[in-house]
Amino acid sequence: MVVKNKEAKLLNDKKKGRPTTNPKKDRIAVRLDAESKEILDKYCEQENVNKMEAARRGIKKLKEDLKK
Repeated sequence: MVVKNKEAKLLNDKKKGRPTTNPKKDRIAVRLDAESKEILDKYCEQENVNKMEAARRGIKKLKEDLKK
């Protein structure tokens, strides 16, 4: 099968991965001290979640502290 350049580009532009109703497009990088990393690791193991899910949960808890 011969694919023209334009058709090949369209095939490559398709999104990969599972569709989601809650896309996560924003990225952050974090540096942690040893104590924070230990807490994060223990939480992830206890709750069986990855570090990003644990961070999202922690950020949502901050909402309670926001001044209205």
